[in-house]
Amino acid sequence: MATASEQRADGKDRRLTLPDAVGTGLAATIGAGLFIVLAPAAASAGDHLIWAVLLGGAIAVANATSSIRLVATGRSQLGAHARVRDRLGVPWGHLAGWAHVMGSIAACAALAQTMGLHVLPDWSKIIAAVAVVAVLGLHLQGIERSPRGEQLIALLVVLIIIVFVTILLTTPPVLADAPRDPEGAGGPIGVVSAAGFVIFAFTGHLRLINLRDRIKDPAHTLPRAIALSLGIVIALHLLVTMALTHTLGTGWVAARQAPLAEAAEISAWPWFGPVLRITAVLAAGGVLLALVLSAAGDVALMARDRHLPTWLAERVGSSLVPRRALAVVAALTIVTVVLVDVRQAIAFAASCVLVHFALVHASAWTLDHRWSRRIVPALGLIGCLVVAVLLPWPSVVAAALVLLLGAVIGWVRHTTRE
Repeated sequence: MATASEQRADGKDRRLTLPDAVGTGLAATIGAGLFIVLAPAAASAGDHLIWAVLLGGAIAVANATSSIRLVATGRSQLGAHARVRDRLGVPWGHLAGWAHVMGSIAACAALAQTMGLHVLPDWSKIIAAVAVVAVLGLHLQGIERSPRGEQLIALLVVLIIIVFVTILLTTPPVLADAPRDPEGAGGPIGVVSAAGFVIFAFTGHLRLINLRDRIKDPAHTLPRAIALSLGIVIALHLLVTMALTHTLGTGWVAARQAPLAEAAEISAWPWFGPVLRITAVLAAGGVLLALVLSAAGDVALMARDRHLPTWLAERVGSSLVPRRALAVVAALTIVTVVLVDVRQAIAFAASCVLVHFALVHASAWTLDHRWSRRIVPALGLIGCLVVAVLLPWPSVVAAALVLLLGAVIGWVRHTTRE
């Protein structure tokens, strides 16, 4: 790691080429859920888990397509809330930004707990809180992980996952009494609900979109980078899903807290389990480090546009870190860690992010009146809303209440301002 000024001197601000952008996209995505998200997905989809991964991948591709079209309107530096606001109006823009921020905070809580579950499961919440505080401290000091370091870790994770899949498929462990699928799992509703968990692991392309202005020839490089990184991540999830379900069964996967590491620990290479735990901590920690700063940046942008209290927009230091926004994001993340477990955090985050993407699709719908250009936004909008509604109902209700609160706050602020 290096300070922000040192990173600029080392070329942090250089334009990202296609390989750089693909590596950054992988680093932002591959640690977000691969090591843990298949367990709750298996609990919903049962033996049809592979279809949930495919459905989640299809929705993620649609989300990326509409996001790329919308960001190409030329307002990439103003945040997603501004782009939606331009197309649909102030209330919808506020809701899009609020949903994204709330989803990001819940995702940070899930990532922090993922780290804890791979270190000491019985102390996962304490470790998660410590990890969030550590990330806050690093950002307040202007310290970030270098792009090159992100890319190297992403490559390492890909290689380790390929080795893991090879181990399971060539020398599968023998279970004397494998758990059956959870009661009520499977069926169309179960598959759609599971796809919501899977989508949580596919949203890293948002970071590439936010970095559009740092990408060389973004009009051509950004779509290719997102397609390649998202394609690799979806392929890895399919491989891991096939390996786990073929050798151990979805019932076993659904009952695990850290399915990949636990599968490796009972394989022919049990020493590979700790390797996967370390890899999970590095991958999830890297995404957490980036996502906390990204969420704080979104809060600062919304505050600057008076969607949130303006004091949150203040940026200080040579790296212009939004310290107040960072502190608020970290505090809310720790509160979320205390209140909910990792599966609930993932479901809540997925609900909020799917609402955000539904508004992105609605905005993309307005860009072109040709029916052929409206197919993806229409299908994406419907898909996001259906999946969001069919996630576990406690998380859906909680997300609905939080989003309603945000919508009311936004409406009051803007009507009283006018």
